[in-house]
Amino acid sequence: MLISRSHLCCLIFFSSLISIVISQTHMSSPKDHTALFIFGDSLFDAGNNNYLKNPIGRANFWPYGETFFKYPTGRCSDGRIIPDFIAEYLNLTYIGPYLEPGKHNFKNGVSFASGGAGALDETHQGKTISLKTQLKYFKKVKQQMKQKLGDRETKKLLSRAIYLFSIGTNDYLSPILTNSSLLQSYTKQEYVGMVIGNLTRVLQEIHENGGRKFGFVSVGAVDCLPNVRAFNSEKSGGCVKQVTKIVKLHNKQFSIVMKQLQTQLHGFKYSDFDFYKSLSERIKNPFGYGFKEAKSACCGRGRFRGTGNCGGKGNLFELCDNPDEYLFYDGHPTEKANHQFAELLWSGSTAFTRPCNLEQLLLSENLVLE
Repeated sequence: MLISRSHLCCLIFFSSLISIVISQTHMSSPKDHTALFIFGDSLFDAGNNNYLKNPIGRANFWPYGETFFKYPTGRCSDGRIIPDFIAEYLNLTYIGPYLEPGKHNFKNGVSFASGGAGALDETHQGKTISLKTQLKYFKKVKQQMKQKLGDRETKKLLSRAIYLFSIGTNDYLSPILTNSSLLQSYTKQEYVGMVIGNLTRVLQEIHENGGRKFGFVSVGAVDCLPNVRAFNSEKSGGCVKQVTKIVKLHNKQFSIVMKQLQTQLHGFKYSDFDFYKSLSERIKNPFGYGFKEAKSACCGRGRFRGTGNCGGKGNLFELCDNPDEYLFYDGHPTEKANHQFAELLWSGSTAFTRPCNLEQLLLSENLVLE
């Protein structure tokens, strides 16, 4: 019987009894230490934007962080974000931002993610850490690890690590919400091709530097975010169809490219979480997932609490009493929602995470570069 490479990592899950232990504990064995390197935008930013001079956005002020950390960390949420939960499942401490001053323990990984970042250099240029710059920082980390651990241990750690990505949202939202001419200069297919092309080149370079296991959160249903609904001139404040079309095209093309990379790059394995589908389901049926409100944000101002900042000195804003009742905290998911999404990325079925989830990916053979 022939087995396609795209299904190989999923079949490995059923070949080991270790999977039973991991599914029960959501923890990896200490002897199989797995680092977590995080790339992307505000969905994953643990506070890198705190240290930029003029970022597109920050979240290092009250009421961000109110429910879990009890103080603002720079995460765009009332508490933990998706990578925090993945770190818990890997038995790691929460992964800190690369730009945070002090001594880093890169053996656990580090977060390069930056609010406002896109795959294109033009996206919020000068106000975020571009994906290209995040790659540059990763290469610096590799060199520092080699000096401390040596070549062999560094190669082993990088080949076992998981590289987690959330990127693309700002590439599509920014030109639409600002009426930029950038998107109008290309067809939808051409523009999506540029975004995915830039991301693909970054993935290829990480692979060249030892990366083998990649996790992706697809571009979500950003056409229905509170701030996007507020942008919609219709009285109903419905989802913005212009955004819907290009985001769906991106996710479709990205899935095709990932399958191609798996056949082209030695040892390349990946897990792709359908964030669009998962978020859409909760927007359409919030009560089914334990939420009371899925259109308006918990924190903000104006229509859908999507036209003003959440917190910040001198800003007027409204704040809900219980973030757990809301799908969105500001324009980003609440901690409760992030927890649900992290669960699907980590151990979800192929209805949401394909070709296998992160838990299954973790069990796949660790390849060390020669």
